[in-house]
Amino acid sequence: MNLVELHDAGVSYDGYEALRHVELEIADDDFLGVIGPNGGGKTTLVKAILGTVPHTGTIRYAPELYRGTERLIGYMPQQSDFDRAFPISIQETVLSGLQGRRGLVSRYTAEDRKKATELLEMAGIAEAARHPIGEVSGGQMQRALLCRAVIAEPRLLILDEPANFVDNKFENELYRLLRELNRRMAIVMVSHDVGTITSVVKEIVCVNRRVHRHRSNRLTEEQLRNYDCPIQILSHGHIPHTILEHHPGDCCCDHE
Repeated sequence: MNLVELHDAGVSYDGYEALRHVELEIADDDFLGVIGPNGGGKTTLVKAILGTVPHTGTIRYAPELYRGTERLIGYMPQQSDFDRAFPISIQETVLSGLQGRRGLVSRYTAEDRKKATELLEMAGIAEAARHPIGEVSGGQMQRALLCRAVIAEPRLLILDEPANFVDNKFENELYRLLRELNRRMAIVMVSHDVGTITSVVKEIVCVNRRVHRHRSNRLTEEQLRNYDCPIQILSHGHIPHTILEHHPGDCCCDHE
């Protein structure tokens, strides 16, 4: 079942065409890794799916993606998009993920707080629950943002560079958690780390104004030749690394 469908979708900013002619479907069991060059439109694609930027074309959402008027999409932004100076604790940050259900003025219930505590324990930062977000490490904040994104039990989870600011140990734990979450929700994950996410996601989506979906988590020359995207596969230890060479035009797969 498709949760979201984009048909001939486009987004423009002040006359600049950031995305054009996008065709993309997100099924309820998908785990998509979104890659592409800086400025290629990865975050714009995310914002279009979230419905936070005007677009042309059509974006359809399945009825199953709603609970009443609440759209069941969890979102973990880049940490740079979150105001660390805001006077709020880690636990309150997690609970804020319920505002779509509770509203801005409703009080959180004891069950809400219990769920937040369980998620913080899962993420390994329960001891920091009452700490202000301006006083915790980048890794702790990143974990809190993941908890915030899933506390409302979304059907679709969107993550923008979730492994930033975390150490290697938690990065491995993060990807393990995401695999578990994928059993009950679709996941779309933006990342610059192509080599790592190919061992985690199910399929790759390349974005450079146009969007190309590869029905595999392995990027090979044969797969990308149709898009004129030459690649070179390198292997370092147990983690495969994919290096995408520069190429002209609208093709999707430049990678810094």
